[in-house]
Amino acid sequence: MAIKTKIKDGLGRENVLSIDGSNSAMVTVTGLPPSDLARVKRPFSQLMVNSSGATDMRVDGSTTSQDFYIEASQDGHRYVHTLAFTIADAGATLKKFGSITALTNGCELFYEDARIGTATIGSELKSNFDFVQMCNFEPFFGSGDDSFRAKNVISTSEAYIPILDMEDVFGITHGIWLPKGTNRRLTLRVNDNVSAIDRFDVKVFGYDLIEV
Repeated sequence: MAIKTKIKDGLGRENVLSIDGSNSAMVTVTGLPPSDLARVKRPFSQLMVNSSGATDMRVDGSTTSQDFYIEASQDGHRYVHTLAFTIADAGATLKKFGSITALTNGCELFYEDARIGTATIGSELKSNFDFVQMCNFEPFFGSGDDSFRAKNVISTSEAYIPILDMEDVFGITHGIWLPKGTNRRLTLRVNDNVSAIDRFDVKVFGYDLIEV
């Protein structure tokens, strides 16, 4: 027996939900978390840091791995949407890391949570190409040997500047969620000596959802 049902929206209007020929409900993805007038989005922008607060990733991680990370906020839910990498060195090419030989162990990018485990985003990131590939080859610019390579970033040194968009690469609309007050973090681990290049860091963009 069929049950006749009416669906109303918040204004009391009926028949606002469309059903197509295959009996599927048609919905719209807004691209935003559920609205709540008691919350505001505070833009978030920060370089990844180590336990001492340093942002320069040109470290020797060959003996002891070095971690740089973004942690959860203490006053709001954090959504990490975009990571901007900068790997600069004179004479940098895709097959190298900066302009030094491709790394032996490579870097790792992962999301860690002591309760639910670790999700690896990128592993064995040994060359400039590996970082560009992880970022889905975005942004694309240049041609030939200058593909993906910006000039004169540090003095006359070139740089690879790939951007990892969590929505573009992984389909995570709001970015990686770091719940308020938790131990969750997004980490880049350096497993080699990368101290000889001109610049290496990662800037993170997103927002904190704050209750007001």
